[in-house]
Amino acid sequence: MKLKRWIFILSVAICALSLRAQDSKEVEALKQQLRQVLAVQEEQRQRIDALTRQLQELTKTQAVDADKKKLEQQLASELQKDLAAPAAQPVARPTPAPWSPSQPITVARSGSSYMNMSFDGLFTVGGSTAKDIDGGTQLGGHDPKQNGFTVQNLELTLDGKVDPYFRGQANIVMQLTPHGDTTIEAEEAYIETTSLPGNLQLKLGQFFTEFGRLNPTHPHSWSFVDQPLVNGRFFGEDGLRNPGARLSWLMPTPFYSELFLAVQNSQGGTAHSFRDDHESAIFLGRPNTQGGVRGVNDMLFVPRYAASFELNDTQTLVAGASAAFGPNGSGGNANTQVYGLDTFWKWKPANAEGGFPFVSWQTEAMLRRYQAGAYSNAADDLNGNGLINGAERDLYGDGLVHTVPRETLNDWGAYSQISWGFRKGWVAALRGDYVTSDTAAYEKLFGRDPDRATRWRISPNLTWYPSEFSKIRLQYNFDQRDLIGADHSIWLQYEFMLGAHSAHKF
Repeated sequence: MKLKRWIFILSVAICALSLRAQDSKEVEALKQQLRQVLAVQEEQRQRIDALTRQLQELTKTQAVDADKKKLEQQLASELQKDLAAPAAQPVARPTPAPWSPSQPITVARSGSSYMNMSFDGLFTVGGSTAKDIDGGTQLGGHDPKQNGFTVQNLELTLDGKVDPYFRGQANIVMQLTPHGDTTIEAEEAYIETTSLPGNLQLKLGQFFTEFGRLNPTHPHSWSFVDQPLVNGRFFGEDGLRNPGARLSWLMPTPFYSELFLAVQNSQGGTAHSFRDDHESAIFLGRPNTQGGVRGVNDMLFVPRYAASFELNDTQTLVAGASAAFGPNGSGGNANTQVYGLDTFWKWKPANAEGGFPFVSWQTEAMLRRYQAGAYSNAADDLNGNGLINGAERDLYGDGLVHTVPRETLNDWGAYSQISWGFRKGWVAALRGDYVTSDTAAYEKLFGRDPDRATRWRISPNLTWYPSEFSKIRLQYNFDQRDLIGADHSIWLQYEFMLGAHSAHKF
């Protein structure tokens, strides 16, 4: 019995020792795993410390590079100042960057001021079945004027920064008339402020009136060979432009929104529907006088509002409303009012290359209310027999005495054009024009006035831009005029540009 007890005790002891040995092995294994984890953590910490030191060194290097670049810019600025003034000692000139054709040609520079120069030549060859191309079928001064070749526009543009407060631009235009005479005119010459507070900008000088979309632009930027009929009828062959001032305000709205107000002289050939004597010819049934500025009532006032909306990532819509108020030369207290609405829509995909492909649609509609004064040529009937004595005084060309009443003439018209840039450098376009009016009292005496008769035009064209400095355009016009009938015209236009031209508005 004692032996069994000792055997049991010995067995328990052996099991306890075995369990203790096993626990000791497990503890040792756990310690080994812990040492491995700590070693991995230490290695990771060392790598983190190394990366941190590299980042600090790189940051220091970038800071040094930034300081170096800043010092280089300061040095370049000091060198420019030294080069602008006589230096006591020779100064090393910085190496100029290579010139690119897309950069403007700078012909003068003084400090921060500079002047760029560019030249644009616009020519047309073609013909028309119309017998009155100049001033009849074609109403614009830069339209094709004759069968054969026409020099539409030779434009020298000078623009640049005057000082920290103003930038300036001048457009000197030369033309060859159908008679071979050369004409030169200062189409635009103005300065604009660059630092007025409150998003204000002031323009002073001779400039195109900001009425609608087409009137403020130059012929080389048009999408067609000629100007729309409604612009020619209301604003004349040279467009609405005159000396004056224009104030604009970029309004604080979440979208582009700008308000304009121009005040300009209201007389001369560039104020066609206002105080223009029309070279002593009858205009809207009456002789007109030009006169000068005697007060505020003799000025031309042109307000305009324009807004732009991003419809989505690929479409933009621009809408505007314009008006022009001023006296005309048909008689005392006679005024002209012109109202206009315009829209421009453009689609361009996100993957467009060089601006292509695209689709654009532009439309303008205008209304003119012309308060025409009364007129009678009875004073030229010296013997009271109802006949005009002296052909030079017979303004109506029939030898009779006439009295034209005071009346308000209403004319309206519109054009709409769509352009499709179907591949890079190629644009197909189509424009429709329409102008008409009510029948005036003087027209019941003398017949329908060609300056107010109903007419319409359809113009398809195709333009190829070999580069941004040249273009070739083929255009066909179908004209339909009341009392005259249909005419067909084909024009091939070509253009070249020397130097980079200032950007045009969207």
